[in-house]
Amino acid sequence: MPDHRNHHPNQHPDHHHPKPPVTVLGLGAMGRAIADAIHRGGHPTTVWNRTPGRADALVAKGLDLAPSPAAAVAAAPVVVVCLLDDASVRDTLGALGDELAGRLVVNVTTVTPKQARETAAWAAEQGIEYLDGAIMAVPEMIGLPVASILYSGSESAFTTHRGLLELLGGARFFGTDAGRAALFDLALLGSMYAMFAGFAHGAAMVASEGVPAGEFVDLAVPWLSAMTTGLPGHAAYFDSGDYTAETQSLDFNKTAVDTIAEASRDQGIGTDVPAAVQTLIDRQVAAGHGKESFARIFESIRRRPAADRVG
Repeated sequence: MPDHRNHHPNQHPDHHHPKPPVTVLGLGAMGRAIADAIHRGGHPTTVWNRTPGRADALVAKGLDLAPSPAAAVAAAPVVVVCLLDDASVRDTLGALGDELAGRLVVNVTTVTPKQARETAAWAAEQGIEYLDGAIMAVPEMIGLPVASILYSGSESAFTTHRGLLELLGGARFFGTDAGRAALFDLALLGSMYAMFAGFAHGAAMVASEGVPAGEFVDLAVPWLSAMTTGLPGHAAYFDSGDYTAETQSLDFNKTAVDTIAEASRDQGIGTDVPAAVQTLIDRQVAAGHGKESFARIFESIRRRPAADRVG
């Protein structure tokens, strides 16, 4: 395997390729968008995918398709990994420890903080520099300012290759703990999914009487947007731990959420979404906190109930 460490492109740029070559492993929709943006940014780009046909359009644009992961890694000092999940990252990188030594791996696969930390520890043992990246964007947004990518891990790698990373979208560094980017990514996504579920529940309520979602959304967008202005107040409660109710108590909100669930049953729709909120409220009310703020549901979430902790 040729050793690229002794003639890193940054140290001896030739006139054609002043920017370091980059390899992208994984050509799903996101991997293809990333490889295309890097190539358009002037980096010689090599790609590899388990299913070779995915690379056809990129090869037509001048990217190189490597016959194997090892050959792909040998082509560049920077290797961007965009695979299905943590297991596929382990399978693919696990066999390449020797080839990857002395190179930078930027893993933008969606993983848990624990998985990111485990991969970073493995990389450190192999002499591989490691950056974990969490993509807050869909493939169509890659390369545009609206794309946001969170990074954690090697600070020197983030600083050195910032220009490359910014070809993909806004790049923000969350510190040297490799798990932090994934933590923020999943925390933001978790907030989003719960909001979407709430909107789906509201749409199902009015749909039970023939109202199209297209009509309901006209009310939901300004309503939900207005509600986000309350988030800093909730954050202040969470951080202080003082849940003295300034306006409506948990008891008051319990009545409201119980009524939503009852109306949902009356309308013949699922109660899954309000039931989740009922559980969080009821746990705090049962513990004697009914006079405190609704924000106290944070305490129901923050400490997992004992029943969930088995194993």
